[in-house]
Formats: sequence, structure tokens, C-alpha cells
Amino acid sequence: MMAAPVHAGLWTLAWRRLRADRLAMAALAVVGLFLVMLALSAGGLLAADWEDEVAVNYAPPTLLGADPATLALALPQQPTPPNTFDPLAAELEVLQRDLQRTHPPVEKALTLPFGADKWGHDVLKKTVKGGQTSIVVGLVAAVVAVALGTLFGAISGFYGGLVDDFFNWFYSIFTSIPSILMILTVAAVLQQKGVLTIVLILGLTGWTGPYRLIRAEYIKHKAREYVLAADAIGASNWRKMFTHIFPNVSHVALVQVSILVVGFIKAEVILSFLGFGVPVGTVSWGSMLNEAQNELILGKWWQLAAAAGAMALLVTAFSLFTDALRDALDPKLK
Repeated sequence: MMAAPVHAGLWTLAWRRLRADRLAMAALAVVGLFLVMLALSAGGLLAADWEDEVAVNYAPPTLLGADPATLALALPQQPTPPNTFDPLAAELEVLQRDLQRTHPPVEKALTLPFGADKWGHDVLKKTVKGGQTSIVVGLVAAVVAVALGTLFGAISGFYGGLVDDFFNWFYSIFTSIPSILMILTVAAVLQQKGVLTIVLILGLTGWTGPYRLIRAEYIKHKAREYVLAADAIGASNWRKMFTHIFPNVSHVALVQVSILVVGFIKAEVILSFLGFGVPVGTVSWGSMLNEAQNELILGKWWQLAAAAGAMALLVTAFSLFTDALRDALDPKLK
């Protein structure tokens, strides 16, 4: 007796389609590289010494060479002859020599691969450390917002009636207030600064978009034949909602995660600019861009280029991979 053929599941079919898409795999590799960088930075194995003043102020990238004015200041200066009219000059000179002997000056680099900021911090290490904060904020806040939107949208769309009216009323309250004012209101209530605070601010205010889309999908799918068949075999409402319907609308949630990651990284920049972002002593791509706006006036563009380039690379790769995953999970392509 021949055994019945085993059919591949949804995620197995999706992985086969992803492997056939070279662009998707390249984007996945870039996203994975950023996640590895995040893990190493969080574990203290990468960019742990980003606050060390290893270069002169505004040291340019190595390709540009050292600034002539900075180079002139870095050259050893001739000692100033003591002032014969000042009786303390000789003693001060002796004290200065003793201080230099016991605490020799630290030699600072005139250039760095990606330059330095106004404090002499390595911009490359600062970008890596800032990526840790921004990626955590973007990903975790997006997951929180989509999880809330999916839960509310599934309950509202599946049950309908008074439950749907309640969630629609709740949704209308949130959408009637401008998003920036809602963000600032939640920030003022939470008060304390920190990464967790930013995640809560963005996650609790960004669920409305996913809610609207997921609700519409559940209204459409709850009357489909496969849901009626699940009801006929006695499946519970929660099983029908999250075991039968959700896999068929998961591509909508994934697209929303991709969109919100981009939006939340931008929102973190706004919060840092307004003083509700990361606290002092914590760096993020948002705080780097906030600093870079003043540096541009002086012609120091490398911190802006590093933070914006890293952000653009991650956002583009994440969007491409999410689009490919959405197409791979689309039931119509089975």
C-alpha cells in the first residue's frame, strides 16, 4: 500500500520561492549582517569604546587627508621663554614638566577611515553603536504596533457587531489626533527617557494602520469556505482567527512591519530632535543626524553621510526582503 504524498507547508513553499529570488537573498544577507552587528554591539564585542577620544576634533576621513590647519596645530610648538618679570613663571614651568612626565599627552589621530565628530569620537564606531539603538527601536516598536493592530483588527473584523463598533470608536479617537501630537502626549506621560520608552511611545501610537488593513482582511476571509469548514469540524473562534485566517493575511502584517520600521526610525530622529529621544550618553542614528545638522554649516559632512548611508542601506534591504517574503507567502501564488 503506497503512502500518501506529503505536501509541503506554507513556510516551506515560501522558503523555496525566496531561495529562487537572488535579490531577496541578497537583501536577507544585508539584514542579517546588520542583525549580527546589533548582537555584537549589544554584547560589547563591537564598538564598545566608541566614546573614546581617539582623534582630533572633526578629524576628516582618511581619503580626504588631514586638515592643514589641524596639522599645523598638531606640530610640536617651541617652548615659550619664561617671563623674567613673573617670579612664578619658573615654578609653573617646572610643574608643567612634571605633569607632562607623569601624565603624558595622548596622541590623537589626524584622520580616521570615516572621520571623527566634534569630540574626536570615531564616526564608524559611533555609527555601529547608533545602529544598535535605532534598529532595536525600529524593529521592536514595529512588532509591537503590528501585534496590537493585528490583535485588534482580528477581533473586530471576525466578531463584528458591538465589538467592531467599540474598536472602530477607539480607532477613531487615535486617528482624530495628529500623530505627532499623539506621540508627544504619550512621551509626556511616560516622561522618562530611554530605548524602552521610545518603543512604547511608537508602538502604542502606530497600531492604527495595521488595524484598519487587518480588520478588512478578516471581514473578507471569515466567510470563505475554508473558515466555514473549520467551523463545521468544531474549531474554536481563536483557532479560526489565528490558525486558519492569519496565515492567509500574514503578508499584510509583514508589509506593515516593513513600512513601520522605516517610519519609526524617522520618528526616532524627530523625538531626538525635540528632546524626547535617547538620553544623554546613548547614541542613535537619530542623535547623529541631529548633531550633523550643525556640523554641515562647518562643512563637516561625514557624520551625516555615515548615519544616513547606514540607515538607507538597512531600510532598502529590509523593504526588498519584506516585499519578496510577501510575494512568497501570498496564497494566490501557490
